[in-house]
Amino acid sequence: MRIIPSKRPALRRPALALTTILVLALAAGCGSSSSSSDAKVDVVASTDVWGSVVEHVAGDLAGSEVQITSIITDPSADPHSYEASARTQLAVSKADLVVENGGGYDDFVHRMLKAHQKSGVTVLDAVDISGKKASGGAELNEHVWYDFPTVAKVADRVASALSKADPDHRATYEKNAATFRGQLEQLEQTEATVKAAHAGVGVAITEPVPLYLLSACGLVNQTPADFSEAVEEGTDVSPQVLQQTLALFSGHRVQLLAYNEQTSGAETESVLKAARQAGVAVVPVTETLPAHEDYLEWMRGNLAAVQKALS
Repeated sequence: MRIIPSKRPALRRPALALTTILVLALAAGCGSSSSSSDAKVDVVASTDVWGSVVEHVAGDLAGSEVQITSIITDPSADPHSYEASARTQLAVSKADLVVENGGGYDDFVHRMLKAHQKSGVTVLDAVDISGKKASGGAELNEHVWYDFPTVAKVADRVASALSKADPDHRATYEKNAATFRGQLEQLEQTEATVKAAHAGVGVAITEPVPLYLLSACGLVNQTPADFSEAVEEGTDVSPQVLQQTLALFSGHRVQLLAYNEQTSGAETESVLKAARQAGVAVVPVTETLPAHEDYLEWMRGNLAAVQKALS
């Protein structure tokens, strides 16, 4: 398992001077920049997760008719504090379609769009498309890419946007989106299978990243909210809350720990150690795609890991 320091190092690239950006823009017009192809539609996704969803909808047209640029692909980059490079700003300035997560997860997209003020760009916000709202005083869980119905809605909206920008290939985009929806439905069927066998089983998390998937599997998060929220925000966990969390394992109240392996610190290391000492299965999860995997492969692997842990 690759452990990254607790306060996730943001991928910080200071904004370049305006003259430098202009030079890059001119060079891109003559060179091979990924954001300046002859494709009919330029798409920018805030993370490689949503970039992969766009690729499924574009299918064989990705790279020829549809140029896709994913801004965050580095697992150590923190979307909350990301600072765009000149190349990224150039890509956004040329975009016909932007796919962002929303919910405060990737606000850097709004800042770049506002800076360029390009007219005619279509912006898809996954959290808005999901229709999910915060309730009961709790913060909204913005990690909606772990919610398959939301991903299906986003894929449909992507297909509509690509069809509008490139009507000659509408049938292909719609067909690819339908195929992708069918594959997502298979993942939902797997969740239903897990739920039928393990509904009500207690689980623990270090961050709320995989909660939509775990809940769809019928599993119940027993982690104190103050613990997972503190880890997510990079703030200290109180000794009392930490002890409450560790007691989940020593008291055998949970059967698995979903551990965000892209974030590590003293508190999460203590929880990981407690889980292993108690014989509780650990399921590593991430916020970005593992190397050489697309969205569907990644989620199949996550569900397989959950099934194995519960068995």
